[in-house]
Amino acid sequence: MKAAIISLQSTSSKWTAEAMRKYFETVDDLNLKFIEVNIAAQSEVLYQGKPLPQYDCIYVKGSFRYASILRSVTDILSATNTFMPLSGTAFTTGHDKLLTHLRLARYNVPMPRTYISSTTKAAKEVLQKITFPIIMKIPHGTQGKGVMFAESFAAASSMLDTLDALKQPFIIQEYIETGGTDIRAVVIGDKVVASMQRISQSDEKRSNIHAGGSGEPVELDQKTQKIAIDAARAVGASICGVDILKSVKGPLVIEVNLSPGLQGITKATNKNIADAIAKYLADNTKRMLEHGKKDEASKILDTLGISATAVNKVKQTEISKQTSPKENCIVTNIDFRGSRLLLPEIVTKLSQLTEKQEVTITIQSGKVLIELNE
Repeated sequence: MKAAIISLQSTSSKWTAEAMRKYFETVDDLNLKFIEVNIAAQSEVLYQGKPLPQYDCIYVKGSFRYASILRSVTDILSATNTFMPLSGTAFTTGHDKLLTHLRLARYNVPMPRTYISSTTKAAKEVLQKITFPIIMKIPHGTQGKGVMFAESFAAASSMLDTLDALKQPFIIQEYIETGGTDIRAVVIGDKVVASMQRISQSDEKRSNIHAGGSGEPVELDQKTQKIAIDAARAVGASICGVDILKSVKGPLVIEVNLSPGLQGITKATNKNIADAIAKYLADNTKRMLEHGKKDEASKILDTLGISATAVNKVKQTEISKQTSPKENCIVTNIDFRGSRLLLPEIVTKLSQLTEKQEVTITIQSGKVLIELNE
């Protein structure tokens, strides 16, 4: 199997690329900054000016600044026979806090009470109705950037006046007191593979590791794990980090990170998360390729006017006649492992050949004849 990881080549991405080499025959580590998208009737993705080769698996990740190209690349490549763990819409949704909260609400994922305002005037009207302190966010930003804490109306109003120059919507969210801690859960597929509690520095409301916070391992109960998995599904990501607050109301999701850093949580939990990601990619790529082979075989049978159901019935009938001396004719597909030809299991059963028997193999164009030496 051939795979690629397209990223900004952070330490976490390099760890993942190295882990993928344990499960894939080849892995190309591609820099997102050298990716181009040619949009036309037949759109294509280019790397350093050349068309991207066909891969069985591509893991695309990067920061919010590259959301548009990440979505474009994923939308184009997902039309090929390639396994990709994040949907194209995930990059539009997951890199926009406003859209993320809308998706979480739609999927009934619990989160703090949230308000959105498009103007400073509208935002100040919201501030008149809510209880302080509050959290204010701009839609884009990672690692705690773009997240502000306001203890009073005066402080929030002053922040809004400053932020007005950005000409962006404002997200206003109730503040949940957690003692400067939150939970980071890494979701891979339908499992939480690692989780840690992050603790902020003194007087720092953000507990992100990149903001100076520290981490320690924590075991999540089934309810919290399900919330994290539901949040990942809501944004269309099968690999992501989910940030959760433990409150008197229960677990509340505050953010979904499509490109979670692995260094802090790997150190805190002593779990090889990069390997877990690589194995998930490999397992799902194999499943996709096997399904594709079945579909291709069915198409060939359809072209010949033979139904796959009929072939399966023939196979079962022939297996039940293993003791029959009659010659059996089977319509089936074959697999290759590298350059080796793999015959279907039914051939072994019907021929009754064993591992130590000596055989003569006659090879002709389009034919392989195996005969037992008496």
